[in-house]
Amino acid sequence: MGCCNKLCGLKAGIGAGIAVAILGIILIPVGNNIIRETVTKESVIEPGTTAWDNWVSADAPVYRQFWLFDVQNPQDVVENGSKPKLVEKGPYTYKTRYLPKENITANPENHTISFLLPAGAIFEPSLSVGSEEDSVTSLNLAVAGGYKLFPPWVLEAAIKLNNVSLFQRRTVREILWGYKDPILKGTLGLFFPYNGTYDGPYSVFTGKDDISKVSIIDSWQGEKKVSFWNNTYCDMINGTDGSSFSPFLDKKKPLYFFSPDISRSVSAEYERSLNLKGIEVYRFKLPPLTLASPAVNPDNQCFCTDSVVSKNCTLAGVLDISSSRGQPVYISLPHFLHGSPYLVEDVEGLGPSEEHHVTFLDVEPTTGFSLRFAKRLQVNMMYGPSKIITVLKKVKDYTVLPIVWLNETASLDDETADRFKKELLSRVDMLETVQFTLIGLGSAALVLCTVAHCLVSRNNKLV
Repeated sequence: MGCCNKLCGLKAGIGAGIAVAILGIILIPVGNNIIRETVTKESVIEPGTTAWDNWVSADAPVYRQFWLFDVQNPQDVVENGSKPKLVEKGPYTYKTRYLPKENITANPENHTISFLLPAGAIFEPSLSVGSEEDSVTSLNLAVAGGYKLFPPWVLEAAIKLNNVSLFQRRTVREILWGYKDPILKGTLGLFFPYNGTYDGPYSVFTGKDDISKVSIIDSWQGEKKVSFWNNTYCDMINGTDGSSFSPFLDKKKPLYFFSPDISRSVSAEYERSLNLKGIEVYRFKLPPLTLASPAVNPDNQCFCTDSVVSKNCTLAGVLDISSSRGQPVYISLPHFLHGSPYLVEDVEGLGPSEEHHVTFLDVEPTTGFSLRFAKRLQVNMMYGPSKIITVLKKVKDYTVLPIVWLNETASLDDETADRFKKELLSRVDMLETVQFTLIGLGSAALVLCTVAHCLVSRNNKLV
């Protein structure tokens, strides 16, 4: 009778263990739904959510590091048509994107939110190799710009009248932010004007009605497409601004984002998973096809706007953004990474590096938040041969000359990482822990009761 009671109790224990395990298994989809609902709720751009706190603030410092190319043989280039010899000087670092968004306006009728992004740059001496007053020999911006914009005889007269040449000696501050140019009689600089200006207005989807659309740009500067390329495909504004994406990332799918700096949309592809301050992130990188020649990537055909400079659209690694900047500026990756070999061969002193010169985003896959990024670009201008312009008479071919490359970068700090893990990921981890604890307890109870059942059965046989 005692053995029977024991056996009955064990059977009940086995049943309870199975029940607990089944409960844990049943709770998996329920828990997954709770996780999705929690993350979805916190990813909507509206007051009171984690996404709103990250989106509206300007707490995380964003830095722009500049490396300028110092031409070592300017006279030799002009007088003998020699290759320019370049020495990279930098970084010269500025804190940017430190100002919060302005004119934030909710548009509930289409679930978007509009804003302006103010621009500002503060020099950071402790993160720089020298002063803003350091001098660099660089391409004369007015001469290089005038080569494409003015009749040659007009540019020749302006050069002689103002006693200037193909190259000029300027400070870092002047080249980046502006100086009074003697030819144009106005302020000229690679990033002039900058301080006190705005990017936008932007209008992005909040994700309130459809979380898959969160942060996707609905319009920029009041338009749903750009008008720089005269082509439906190339003029599209695709994706977000790169700061965040929809939650629950699929690493097999590329991420799309729009960059006003290069006047077009691009995509990034998954490379690998990393641990960032205890948080798993997916690293997405710009693929080589981004700036490939149309012969390799036919989608880039509409970005080829100058058959002469691009050598009948066979040039890889350079994007002509003259139509959006109003001056002949060419964008590439630093040191012409992924560009045509002759771009590097036409000058001395370049060394493209995937590690140091590629653009990447480190995105937390559950929330879609970009927790670290490095946007790396190079600004170039072009000069070429001329029978009329004296300083170009010895030049043998068109040369795309690097002036500066930049790394715009940011990463979450320890405090932000701890808050992120506590406020959002801890909830997800807790739900997952409950699920697997129930499964584990049920499985353990099942095993123990099964073993005990075997022992009791054995004892009954012996009796």
